[in-house]
Amino acid sequence: KHLMHRWAKTTLETQDLEESELELVLRVVDELESAELNDKYRGKANPTNVLSFPFSAVTPKRLPILGDIIICGPVMEREASAENKNLEAHWAHIVIHGVLHLLGYDHITPKQASSMERMEALILKRLKYPAPYQH
Repeated sequence: KHLMHRWAKTTLETQDLEESELELVLRVVDELESAELNDKYRGKANPTNVLSFPFSAVTPKRLPILGDIIICGPVMEREASAENKNLEAHWAHIVIHGVLHLLGYDHITPKQASSMERMEALILKRLKYPAPYQH
């Protein structure tokens, strides 16, 4: 829990945001719940490592809520093992990835992916973790 908070806080700081002014929910779920959410919101009936749900509401003032990040623990463990990644470093990467999605980053186009990957690598380096991508 402490590490996840540090990873999210560092991500917000790189975007010049104060963590004390913002709120996000980070949940760790099993494969069944991950698959159900992935199917419902993305039309993909399998579990995935992370889902991000940015908060949006029509209100007269801006609310300090970023949104929800849902991470599937078993998928994370499988990925780290299959890719020979340090499990803690993989968790750090995916939490950062989820927070960046809540802040508007995406990876639909190559340009967007490149920008997001650069930001992830920068944040991970700041936290003393290895770069996640091998290009």
